[in-house]
Amino acid sequence: MITILGPTACGKTKYAVRLAAEIDGEIISADSRQVFRGMDIGTGKDLDEYTVNGKSIPYHLIDILDAGEMYSAFQFVSDFHMAYNDIVSRNKKPVFCGGTGLYLSAILQHYNFQKTAPDAVFPKISCETVFAIFPPRDMVRKRITQRLKTRLNAGLIEEVEMLIKQGVSTERLLIYGLEYKFVTLYLLGAITKNELFEQLNTAIHQFAKRQMTWFRKMQREGVKMTIVEPLS
Repeated sequence: MITILGPTACGKTKYAVRLAAEIDGEIISADSRQVFRGMDIGTGKDLDEYTVNGKSIPYHLIDILDAGEMYSAFQFVSDFHMAYNDIVSRNKKPVFCGGTGLYLSAILQHYNFQKTAPDAVFPKISCETVFAIFPPRDMVRKRITQRLKTRLNAGLIEEVEMLIKQGVSTERLLIYGLEYKFVTLYLLGAITKNELFEQLNTAIHQFAKRQMTWFRKMQREGVKMTIVEPLS
């Protein structure tokens, strides 16, 4: 297996999809919110990026649950192994890609879930080289701000309104965090539209810093990473 990781807005998906196209691979997503259907703009699924030169690259663990449901790290590990086994059984190459540190560590560092699921025994997965995209902080900040503007213009607020109309509780949306938390606060009248942008922009920057802290911790704990440049 090959892993592509990095903070939000670093271009992981584009890198992973192009790599998968070259090695006849399939993507396994490591994103805690892209598992939910209907949460597209806020999670940055960018499903149109999963096509290279007219060829669709298969992906797994995206759009597998309805928005509003809960999803645990243990359930992710179980689903990951099902996807991994399916891919290798067809002689394809798994490309593990995402930015949710807990999910990445659970697989790459083989977290033990026996306390919560004593009957669950998951085999260790061999990963050839973990590729890390760690752009300069200024680049990440610029990308985050520009991407947020794009998502708001693309209908992020309307997406959250639709989720609420479909029955997803505002309490659950607040738990999902970041885009869904702050847009929900705006729709509830707790913050203004300007405050929505400013507070959410700051929160995403802080999230990217926490991601980098997690990845550096993984390095210190023995996960070897090859730093690569983001694609233009």
